[in-house]
Amino acid sequence: MPRRVEGVEPRLARGRGVDLPRHDLPDLTEQDITGSPFAIQAYQVRPDLGGEAALERVRERLAQLGLKLMLDFVPNHMSLDHPWVQEHPEFFIEGSEQDIANAPQNFISLETGRGPRILAHGRDPYFPGWSDTLQLNYRHAGLRAAMTDLLRAIARRCDGVRCDMAMLVLPEIFQRTWGDTSLPRDKSTPVDTPFWPEALARVRQDVPGFLFMAEAYWDREYDLQQQGFDFTYDKQLYDRLRGGGARAVRDHLKADPEYQRRSARFLENHDEPRAAATFSWPVHQAAAVISFLVPGLRFFHEGQFEGRKAHVSMHLGRRPAEPSDPAVQSFYRRLLLCLRRPEVHAGEWRQWDPRAAWDGNGTWDQFLVFSWVGQDDAKLLAAVNYGPARGQCYVTPGLPGLKGKRIVLKDLMSNARFERSGDELAGKGLYLDLEPWGYAVFEVAAS
Repeated sequence: MPRRVEGVEPRLARGRGVDLPRHDLPDLTEQDITGSPFAIQAYQVRPDLGGEAALERVRERLAQLGLKLMLDFVPNHMSLDHPWVQEHPEFFIEGSEQDIANAPQNFISLETGRGPRILAHGRDPYFPGWSDTLQLNYRHAGLRAAMTDLLRAIARRCDGVRCDMAMLVLPEIFQRTWGDTSLPRDKSTPVDTPFWPEALARVRQDVPGFLFMAEAYWDREYDLQQQGFDFTYDKQLYDRLRGGGARAVRDHLKADPEYQRRSARFLENHDEPRAAATFSWPVHQAAAVISFLVPGLRFFHEGQFEGRKAHVSMHLGRRPAEPSDPAVQSFYRRLLLCLRRPEVHAGEWRQWDPRAAWDGNGTWDQFLVFSWVGQDDAKLLAAVNYGPARGQCYVTPGLPGLKGKRIVLKDLMSNARFERSGDELAGKGLYLDLEPWGYAVFEVAAS
């Protein structure tokens, strides 16, 4: 019996660009190699998966659960067998015999509906072309209109899209990658204005509130937010958590509050290695508390809550069996309960500066401390020692309602409970002493 969209096992792991060692799938067959889902032949659900009706039923079920459906949109390229190769070869970047001789990894000779053409593979400027794709030409007005219409059609079938490598079609990046090769070969006037603002506006005219998230790198996140994206990947936070240290993370979190609110925080995704395989377990926990308790979109990956470690190639339709890790599951259950709190969704977030607990103790620099305060005065205070040594610091959180009261700090991640003088907290501050990579998420309330 063919699998249908409704019945596809929801934890199917896919990861682009990393091959799975043979010993992890010792029974690997040709049937397991499904090809790249980023080489798009059509934005349609295959009939053997239930067709478009199955997708609509999935969306209806999600809506009944209070969930929304986000699909992937790949703006930069299409597959080698996309219908436009026959119908509109002018929509693709076209090269010359000299181009394919100089860079055979970036071009391919194909028979199109208008005769043989040398077309470019989709690529970013730092890597060879993706050999199963063709590069769309965003300097061609007809292509822009067609892609806008395609986005509008997709928006009628879901509630949002994740735009793959969205920065590649920014005019300055596009022209840096392709130069004069991107001049339309049909002699139409090249278009060099940004694509995204107009396209996103057209979609939102049809579907108000439709959500756009950009996969974005190279410090182009702010640009894409300004062009209309609701959220952009925050790869900088991820990179700083992997190797930058606490000070670099603190500095990153000092960015404009609106930029922070529109950043998508993650510890793993289909491109990056699994968090459980990348971070030691103590670092994994500390990094997760930071990533998901700061403002922004909390972007979790399939299998992250179970501690999966195998990063499966996007070209495979099957992954190795992996046991769930009870410690990882328990940790994320507690963290998700913290994230359900109203103040974390609708409250005000602030970062507080740690300072030395005593002269000569530099471990204060390993700390991050921040708070959420809700409209009902509910308060959450998170502290993380993001460093390899046991650390101590003082921090004076300027939280309302401390003075003149006894304050209870209950750690929601461990159930530890402390009582402190509100006057002391508001004055000298809270003394913190945490193990390497230690953390606490305190509910702060009067006793």
